[in-house]
Amino acid sequence: MNMHLTGRHIAIAAGLLAAVGVSGWLMIPAPVLVETAPVTKGKFVATVDEDGKTRVRDRYAVATPLAGRLSRIRFKVGDQVRVDDPVATIAPSPAPLMDPRARREVEERLGMAEANLERAKAVVERAKAQSDQANIDLTRTQTLAHQGAATTQALERAELAARLADRDLRAAEFQNHAAEHEISQMRALLARYSDDGSGQPESWSVASPVAGVVLKVAQESETIVQPGTVLVHIGDARDLEVVVDVLSTDAVEIRPGADVTIDHWGGERKLKGRVRRVEPAAFTKVSTLGVEEQRVNVLIDILSPPEQWARLGDAYQVDAQITVFTRDEAMIIPSGALFRRGDGWTVYVANDGRAELRQIELLRRSGRSAAIASGLAPAEAVIVYPSDRVAPGVRVTQR
Repeated sequence: MNMHLTGRHIAIAAGLLAAVGVSGWLMIPAPVLVETAPVTKGKFVATVDEDGKTRVRDRYAVATPLAGRLSRIRFKVGDQVRVDDPVATIAPSPAPLMDPRARREVEERLGMAEANLERAKAVVERAKAQSDQANIDLTRTQTLAHQGAATTQALERAELAARLADRDLRAAEFQNHAAEHEISQMRALLARYSDDGSGQPESWSVASPVAGVVLKVAQESETIVQPGTVLVHIGDARDLEVVVDVLSTDAVEIRPGADVTIDHWGGERKLKGRVRRVEPAAFTKVSTLGVEEQRVNVLIDILSPPEQWARLGDAYQVDAQITVFTRDEAMIIPSGALFRRGDGWTVYVANDGRAELRQIELLRRSGRSAAIASGLAPAEAVIVYPSDRVAPGVRVTQR
């Protein structure tokens, strides 16, 4: 009988102990669900990301040289124009053409046009010499590269210099053609003057000074125009650059020659670019939130082969990522893992199922990534966007 009671007592005690254990286990807080990301080691690139637009490098505005009635312009945007193609026809008023003062002004403009032509010829000669020298340097660098005596970077710089010198030569030749055409116009205008009015033309043809594509028709319908009225804009649609306006605080970090990635322009692949110039003057621009910002234009050359971006045109929207900082073998974590604690930066590390507070030295942030100088090791897991439930020593588990 005593043995039977002893067994019952033992069973009751065991049940009570089990109930106490289950109650204690239920009272233990559940692990906090967190999202983690591994610490990686690799090349870190910081960029300034802004949207921009393409722009024809050299635009030519064809204007009327005299007052009169403008006939309807037959060209449309996108039409090809050759040198000396008639762009518009103007029926001038007789009185201004017979005015001696107007004739004297044309003679002075002819002298100015002749001076501009001489200057344009000098620019062409200089650009041709630079282009020849750039091609010679490119040939020499290619030979050295085949022999292993030149680096790939030196070959790329030589190819870029040759392309830029060729573009400068083409632009100088356009200026020279425009100067020659202006002289022809002035001489033809003087030839049509006569004291008795017998040489008064019935109409005047305004010709294109360069070959290219019509970018804009400023005066499409027939109307009365004054001297200097812009009729059409003409340019070489193959010679594009990218203009990106960035905050002045970001422009301080951008240097000419910086690499650029051009994306979201409509093509399948990203384009390579390089910063040619950071304009020295800023301008005020109102943001979409109504805040006044100081912006700076950054001019970018497209380095990718033209056949890859043949569908791009003037004033097309693009996204540009301008490189301002690079570091090899850097510790990289998501920017969402960082938070301030005092004067320094800290992160939470998931270590053996618990949150460990770790102070780190931040090297640089860019977009969604950050480079760490010290405080973390590769393959460690940091907690991204930790909630207020995460604290040092708290149990955590992967979401």
